[in-house]
Amino acid sequence: MSKRRPASLAAPLIASAVLLVAVLLPAGCGARRTPNLERIFPETRRRTGKRPLVVVPGILGSRLVNRRTGEVVWPTAFRSDVDGLSLPTGPDLEANRDDLVAERIVETAKLARLAPEVYVYHNLIRALELYGGYREGDWDAPTPEGDRDTFYVFPYDWRRDNVETARLLHRRLVELRRKLGRPDLRFNVVAHSMGGLVARYAAMYGDRDLPPEGTAPEPLWDGGVVNKVFMFGTPNAGSAEAFATLLEGYSVTEGLRRRVRLLNKLSREDVMTAPSIFQLLPHRGRSRFLDADLRPLELDLYDPEVWRRHGWSAVNDPEFRSAYARGEVRGQESPARPGTLEELDAYFAAALSRARRFHEALAARSPAHASPPAPLFAFGGDCEETLTAPVVTLDAKTGRWLTFTRPHARRATDGRRLKRADVVRAMYEPGDGRVTRSSLLGLDLAGQRASALYETPLAVAYAVFACDLHGELQNNKTLQDNALTLLVNEVTN
Repeated sequence: MSKRRPASLAAPLIASAVLLVAVLLPAGCGARRTPNLERIFPETRRRTGKRPLVVVPGILGSRLVNRRTGEVVWPTAFRSDVDGLSLPTGPDLEANRDDLVAERIVETAKLARLAPEVYVYHNLIRALELYGGYREGDWDAPTPEGDRDTFYVFPYDWRRDNVETARLLHRRLVELRRKLGRPDLRFNVVAHSMGGLVARYAAMYGDRDLPPEGTAPEPLWDGGVVNKVFMFGTPNAGSAEAFATLLEGYSVTEGLRRRVRLLNKLSREDVMTAPSIFQLLPHRGRSRFLDADLRPLELDLYDPEVWRRHGWSAVNDPEFRSAYARGEVRGQESPARPGTLEELDAYFAAALSRARRFHEALAARSPAHASPPAPLFAFGGDCEETLTAPVVTLDAKTGRWLTFTRPHARRATDGRRLKRADVVRAMYEPGDGRVTRSSLLGLDLAGQRASALYETPLAVAYAVFACDLHGELQNNKTLQDNALTLLVNEVTN
């Protein structure tokens, strides 16, 4: 079973812990010196011809509503009486749909009537408008000037398969070019967290699905729609925090000083139904585990039997499985009929397999005749200790496996006392609290070096780091300063 982390620790959702960060800054911190963007970019608003861009949020970053009733299901303080956040769990991942649709990006969120409003993507949008000189465009009815000095926001259902989302992004950009009368127009993409993976896949494969099992993916960069990708905290090699989320779920308000827990949380059951979260797991060559002595432990993160043996995820919880078999788990049945445990296990295996193949596609090398890859620009944090290697031990008394995602002092098997500081160094790496520096840059990915600046197979043309949490990177003025400097000086042909 998993060892659940106390509520005082920041919650484990990697991609976009966007609703937490405003209240997690330590009390008593002095004011940070930040760039005065109004002074730095005084002429930008009047400069015309800037290449259009698309904003792609991360997980939790799009508002989900019931398309039939119009009820907002995310973000809200309390759970809906009608809708859950769980998708159905049939073996056909593409068919697992409900009535929720993405309506728009989450600019701000108010989690309770008396709670302060939390700025999610609001400051990023305002920076593009006030300092970058961009205006928001309409996908459906773009103006003639929509091919320049314009940004388009791409909300999406962050629970669903990232390949599906990337293909949708590609199709919408192609259609937007048609409406603008600019068939050769290419867009810059500003993406946060998981949104960077969506953008990378769209740039590499366009509207193509993953190839069949056993067939090597071949990126051709043939769509010509994406020009450059600006990634804020993107887990290019995955994140161990996604693993922790699948074990424990995610409470939006964990970590608050008052220990408040609002009712609308992503439970273990919710996150288990979202293929996208599986696709945020560490890549096969990057996944690391430690034993009781903090030595490397070989475990295949994409083998369902490993999950079953260690009791990982709600899918392997006896109580959940019993309730599921009795038909008492709302919203997770097969799309056509109440599900069986065989179908549930088949779904879980399919989600792991799809995630592994998604990672392989993102890491695939381009053939010699392919177009050049779209350059990547990385913006991240490297001041926070960030989980990279959970500890897995066998309880000698109970014979049950325990999995720890939070460091604490412990005894080695020979009786030695391992200090917490030693455990932190073994389990954690510098990052933003969700994504490590090395994952953002892809430093541990296999493949021929593709960057002039870093030892990585990713085409990273530029990178800059700041001291901020994952969900605040897109709002960090130092990072905005660097991104805007690169964006506003590029014009369309």
